[in-house]
Amino acid sequence: MVITAQQLADLLGGTIEGNPSVTVSRPGKIETGQEGEICFLGNIKYEEFAYTTSASILLVSNTFFPKKNIKPTLIRVENVYASLAFLLDKFGAQTQQEAIVSKMASIHPSVKLGQNVSIGDFTVIEEGAEIGDNVILSPQVFVGKNAKIGDNTLLHPGVKIYRDCEIGANCVFHAGVVIGSDGFGFAPQSDGIYKKITHTGNVVIEDDVELGSNTVVDRATIGSTIVRKGVKLDNLIQVAHNVEIGENTVIAALTGIGGSTKIGKNCRIGGQTGFAGHLRIGDNVQIQGQSGISNHQPDNAKLYGTPAFDYHSYLRAFSVFKKLPTLAKKVQELEKSIEKTEKTKKKKV
Repeated sequence: MVITAQQLADLLGGTIEGNPSVTVSRPGKIETGQEGEICFLGNIKYEEFAYTTSASILLVSNTFFPKKNIKPTLIRVENVYASLAFLLDKFGAQTQQEAIVSKMASIHPSVKLGQNVSIGDFTVIEEGAEIGDNVILSPQVFVGKNAKIGDNTLLHPGVKIYRDCEIGANCVFHAGVVIGSDGFGFAPQSDGIYKKITHTGNVVIEDDVELGSNTVVDRATIGSTIVRKGVKLDNLIQVAHNVEIGENTVIAALTGIGGSTKIGKNCRIGGQTGFAGHLRIGDNVQIQGQSGISNHQPDNAKLYGTPAFDYHSYLRAFSVFKKLPTLAKKVQELEKSIEKTEKTKKKKV
């Protein structure tokens, strides 16, 4: 796709500083931007590259005022990241594959296929499954019995959707995602062995959800494990049985969520966070990475630490923790001073 700065500005509702006729054909990184690319400055930490990039167009905020001369044509917008997401979607649409059903795919005769569906080599779709319109199933995808996949969803190579699970519209699952594997449920017996608990439920993933590579969502023991609309999960996340994640919550990599925990909507959770089971986490909660959550949390909580507590209290406590060796030395010196004073008093007596 070749597009001019003026056309881009019109699409984004932005204003131009520079040549409105300059064209670009692809996005690029500001650090290595080349002629014919559009780059963006979303974080002021990268401002130095705005003065050295060779990109043809640079997307910037309305509040950005350069300190030096800038070579690219500028397009000023209200929200750089929102505009970037829109543009990448436009550029990405140009590279989507043609809708072809591979002869090397295995599709049960009872499967309901929508319009314009693409199915890659060695993909398996089992009995009773339903595939919506414009769905892309990459090579080596597995769709189990009676599973449902909504319109415009993209499953990258190696995604596995177990039986009876339901996937919404406009979802993207990256390579290695597993939906509907059994939860970690075992009942201890009197002889010391653990008896497996049969998981009879499923997983329901609503519309506009994106899951990173090798993320796993376990099926419910009874009922459904639910990932609500608009949720974004990073790579290598474990979502246990009967968990529910609220709308538009985002979770970074290597997070583990214990069984039956309910996380509210619009939460932001840092990487390597661990949740115990059976918790209730409110709406709009923010959790710093590497925190351990072992208690229920109210709406709007901000947490840090293991076990986690109030974010600002944690920072104050940590500032003291770093000084403990110095404080310990001072305490020892004070103890010696007091002891010396006491001995002097006894001698006088």
